[in-house]
Parts: sequence; structure tokens; C-alpha cells
Amino acid sequence: MDSKDYQIIAALQANGRMTNQELSEQVSLTPTPCLRRLRMLEESGMIRGYTAVVDEEAFGLPVTAFVGVKLKEHTAESVRRFERAIQKIDAVLDCYVMTGQVDYLLRVLAQSLKDYERFVRQELHAIPGIQSIDTSFAYSRVKRSVVFPDLSDPG
Repeated sequence: MDSKDYQIIAALQANGRMTNQELSEQVSLTPTPCLRRLRMLEESGMIRGYTAVVDEEAFGLPVTAFVGVKLKEHTAESVRRFERAIQKIDAVLDCYVMTGQVDYLLRVLAQSLKDYERFVRQELHAIPGIQSIDTSFAYSRVKRSVVFPDLSDPG
């Protein structure tokens, strides 16, 4: 990847709906080479798709919970079982394997505290092998970015 590829990615992260003409103007390329670079980024898997960024609260999911999960054991089967189960739960938007006090950190959206309680009791508790669950609720967001840091100029 070169600096033009980074510029294309940053521009599309900021506005994925722009036309190729708008993109080419923004990154100072003519449309044909810009489209060729874009297609190469898509085909390589660097750009995996396009999506809309939706406001959680306006959508009806105002409760954001960060859930630390610790497993009872760390056998290959218990890890696979947990990860397969988490993949099926729509309320879990992100799941990270962690170092430190918990094994996994989940980002969960819910309609209300009652809805979050239902998620824990009916979906999370249904997964075998969980030793502990620790929840922190976000009461506001200071920053959210969908644009990666600029790596084109390391200096």
C-alpha cells in the first residue's frame, strides 16, 4: 500500500457513499486509476464491505454495556464452544479475546436495563463454562471514530 491507497481508505471511511468521481477528486487521481486502486483494495480484502453508521440511541438501543467474561477452563473445546455461542447472539456487537483479568470483552447493546438483564439471564448464562461476568455500563461516549489513524506518513 502507498499513500494514495491510505488516502482512498480514509476518504471512504469518512464517506462510503461518495462517487468514484468525488473520490478521485479528493485523492487527486483521475477516475480510472482511482477506480482501479479501489477495486484492488476490495479484491485484496483490505476493504471488506460498506455499511451505514447508525446512532444506537436513535435506533432504540441506548444502553451500551462492556461485559468482561472469564471462563472456568481454557481447553480448546470450551473456548470453541464459547466463541461459537457468542457468534450467534445479535446483541453482542464486538467480542475481543483479552489479556489481564478477563478472557473476553464484549460490547453489548440493549433497549433497557431490563433487556440487558434478559440478555444475561437467557443468553449469556446459557453458555456453558463461564466462571464470571463483570459488566460496566457506558453513560456517555466521548469519542467514536470510524476513520483509522493515518499511517501514510510515519514521521
